[in-house]
Amino acid sequence: MADEFTRKQSAQAVRLFTAYREALDAKEIEGRFLPYRWWTSPERGSFVWMIYSQMLGKYATELANIVNDLTHNVHRLRAWARVIETLDDEERLAATQEFIDTLGTVSLGLPYAIKSRFAFAAGTLAHQANRTRDGNDWKDEFPDVRALYLHLVDPICSGWRKYGAFKRRVEPIAGTAFKEATEDFRNAYQHRFSARFVIGITGAVTRIVGKDGAVAYGIGGTEPLGLDQVADLLAIERDHCYRAFDAFRDLVEEQIPAIAAFDAASLEA
Repeated sequence: MADEFTRKQSAQAVRLFTAYREALDAKEIEGRFLPYRWWTSPERGSFVWMIYSQMLGKYATELANIVNDLTHNVHRLRAWARVIETLDDEERLAATQEFIDTLGTVSLGLPYAIKSRFAFAAGTLAHQANRTRDGNDWKDEFPDVRALYLHLVDPICSGWRKYGAFKRRVEPIAGTAFKEATEDFRNAYQHRFSARFVIGITGAVTRIVGKDGAVAYGIGGTEPLGLDQVADLLAIERDHCYRAFDAFRDLVEEQIPAIAAFDAASLEA
């Protein structure tokens, strides 16, 4: 049996979530949702297309899923921002602990994950598509690393005309401006102590090492991140992701005809 304190917490959580859902439903979602299964398969294909298509189906779906999650989370954060305006500090703390911390933490990590997934998908698909250019000289060699970055997939993808535009659109995602505006939240959360959301100050004392090696200590702490502030920053990242996804589609749509032609020639040989 739940005690009285637990029952009060549960009742409060229900009230807060009800207010959030009302705020969420009161406003339309910003942005757009990315499509699924947008490519056209060749009429016939051999082993190269089978491998490429299986990878494409998985990667394109997961990229659409994660960017669509980001779109949803911007909307969710804005709804919580409206709810928070009406609460006292005790209720804000309860809402943050029960709902907002997890949403905010996951959301601020999404741009980094999306950027890495774009690089991985482009590199892996280009590696398979390169069979159409390299023929018997193609070697099944691929970077054996835990995380793929654009500079690692450049040599693999550079032979495709649409890759340059894709790279230019992926590069701004999770860039320096986002990192600084969020107090380097992702790295601080995983390795130090990150800024909080809505309420609470962290890092009261900061050790600062100057260029000359001199050490000083800053007193003051880091203010919490506001939800509208976080939503605004993530909306910028979301739009970067939309443009990167469009460029990813262009890259794939350049590769598919090359694979289809290669496969057709192979089947006729």
